[in-house]
Amino acid sequence: MTAATVQKGLNEACAALRGFVGQYPHDKALPAVEELARRIGQSAKVTRAVLRELDADGDITVPRRGAGRRLRLNEAHPKDKAFVGEIRDGILSGRYRTGTPLPVGLLAHRHGLGTRRMARVCRPLLADGLLVSRAEPGGPRLHVAPWVPGVYGSAGLIEDYCVLGDQRGAALVRSDGSIDWLCLRRFDSAAVFARLLGTAEHGFWKLAPATRPDDVSAPVSVRRYVGDTMVLGTEWTTESGVVTVTDFMVPGDQVPQVVRIVTGVQGQVTMRSLLRARPDYGRTVPRLQHVDERRLAIDLGEDGDGSLWLDATEPVQADGGDIQADFTIVEGERASFVLSWREDADSPPPQPAPDAQLKHTLDHWTAWVARCTYTGPDRPTVVRSLLTLASLIYSPTGAIVAAPTASLPEELGGIRNWDYRYAWLRDGAFIASVLARCGYLSEALAWKDWMVRACAGTPGRRQIMYGIGGEPDLPEKVLSWLPGYEGSSPVRVGNGAAGQLQIDVYGEVADTLCEIALASPDEAPGIAALVVELVTELETLWDQPDMGIWEIRGPRRRFTHSAIMAWVSVDRAVRLIELGYATGPLERWKVLRETIHREVCENGYDAERNTFTQYYGGSALDASLLHAMLCGFLPAEDKRLIGTVEAVQNELGAAGGLLLRYRTEGQHGGVDGLSGDEGHFLICTGWLAETLERIGRHEEAAAVRDRLLSLRSDVGLLAEEYDPSTGRHLGNFPQGFSHLALLRAVLETGPVSAGREHVAALPAGLSS
Repeated sequence: MTAATVQKGLNEACAALRGFVGQYPHDKALPAVEELARRIGQSAKVTRAVLRELDADGDITVPRRGAGRRLRLNEAHPKDKAFVGEIRDGILSGRYRTGTPLPVGLLAHRHGLGTRRMARVCRPLLADGLLVSRAEPGGPRLHVAPWVPGVYGSAGLIEDYCVLGDQRGAALVRSDGSIDWLCLRRFDSAAVFARLLGTAEHGFWKLAPATRPDDVSAPVSVRRYVGDTMVLGTEWTTESGVVTVTDFMVPGDQVPQVVRIVTGVQGQVTMRSLLRARPDYGRTVPRLQHVDERRLAIDLGEDGDGSLWLDATEPVQADGGDIQADFTIVEGERASFVLSWREDADSPPPQPAPDAQLKHTLDHWTAWVARCTYTGPDRPTVVRSLLTLASLIYSPTGAIVAAPTASLPEELGGIRNWDYRYAWLRDGAFIASVLARCGYLSEALAWKDWMVRACAGTPGRRQIMYGIGGEPDLPEKVLSWLPGYEGSSPVRVGNGAAGQLQIDVYGEVADTLCEIALASPDEAPGIAALVVELVTELETLWDQPDMGIWEIRGPRRRFTHSAIMAWVSVDRAVRLIELGYATGPLERWKVLRETIHREVCENGYDAERNTFTQYYGGSALDASLLHAMLCGFLPAEDKRLIGTVEAVQNELGAAGGLLLRYRTEGQHGGVDGLSGDEGHFLICTGWLAETLERIGRHEEAAAVRDRLLSLRSDVGLLAEEYDPSTGRHLGNFPQGFSHLALLRAVLETGPVSAGREHVAALPAGLSS
């Protein structure tokens, strides 16, 4: 018998035993050699040789005494633990830089390890995502992964995430299949996966093809939302086959759930699910309790918020707070994992029906989109941003959050990190307005009703934001155990700005309420009465210094934008009274309207430069002045309006229409009282497009709009800010401000050569 024949027989025996072992439980000892020999039809001698081969490859461990055991993909061979630990520590400490080749030859030489042994050493690091295999002209080569869990966290680029939502809570899924942020049952619940703001130790749930050391190329993913829905589909192509992973949260009033369905498309693919729940923003390791091999309970603790339950169609193992499943999916097969929240820790949820839940979720979002009245160009863009805004609605109350995340930085490594999972009156008013214009008047009315209830809880002290249930107290605290996104600390939850005086809010809310009233005559008298209440309260406040639209943390000032929005509030009340929808001191408020207008033009306008300024008596500019110029304070042909647009564009702008909110002063705290800088604020770019359109510069407006559109991620999402120097998104994500800005830019500008019939007209008498 030739050596080649012997080797061929050994290879066949290895393949047979590897197939058997691949289906064997990790925590169960392998059968005796004689039983394994019988299983693969080989002699005991050949079987022992095959066991040694699988041991050398890292599939199993075969001790000198006792039974062998199957190793998990990310589990180091007992003989390799020191070597694996050395490389892991080198990656986490930054000694081996992200994205660079791992010095495999140097490490092998240092420790006297052969090629095969080094492959076994690197195997668990590949499975954990610390290493990746890249094809090069000389063959595959191991590199340190672009993002690794370490001191500065393991989150991906902000724009690499997709949002899942059920209109109660939200999850962020990275392009590698990892859910790095999850707040179940409410947007402001403590995250159970917080790797977004920390490291892998702070919780995540990754479901993706398993990576093996002998793979020539890494799995490749292509993702997209399924039609006009919030269901995410990711197609993975590997060397052995193709699978899709379908991720979604189930809307409605049933149990809050995250569902992940794996479908075999072609060939076969080995998959791995690793769920590491860490309640209280990654602070604690939960107690896990097996109900059976496919159902497991996750106790969120005495101070936690109920319990989580994982139901799977594949066997799962619990180990040290981690829940893992390794399985192979073949063409035509499906596997599913459902994570459910229950308030009662001892009450399991009903057995899930993933396919029925998928149909329900697809039907829910499809029906929602069917109500959209926009019929013009860029409809897919409009629909995706409308869906994103819809995902920010807390359906039990009608509140609208600014964003579903907390403390994503406005400057990488900086301190400008805030919690946006609350309901600002301003943000809600902006979003309600654009929703109403696109056919979603019921959502706008639901927001109005929430606002009335929330403000009733603080009589005589209308706040600028509340919790999604109307909670007035949103204490701001620092989560010291989280290092922050790419080292951006402190990580804050809660928001101390809730108690600020921001006079502009009165104008923004009154403006939207006026729009809604005129669009729904049956509701108009009740809504008009709310506007009268706003102005009655404003009469004693309008001339006070405040913190402004950007809720500065420095000294109060007389911000010009705030003063103009006070004018807007009075103006809308006057109009509604004149239309007969409300009663109030009409003549007194006409005088007040004129008084505010005159004061702004005298104190907030720089005649020498022909521009309004950030605050009375100052010279600095502020992009919020563009918003002020859209509210009807001055006619479009007024030289002061045109001069302000030009000045802001020139002094705060970058190429392509990107704008700073205002000039920061680095480590010297500027007008906002904060050190550090920030990116270009995307809502300001939208305002620029609108004001350019308003003053007749249509081609320029369209170019700015198109620049904003170009910044969307591959799935159509926008963060709060953008850094043109690095091409990265910054701030909380996805951001309601940015998406409403995109929508308004599309609605207000449209194609240069097209008519405007597709745009829902504003109610008569309004110009904002």
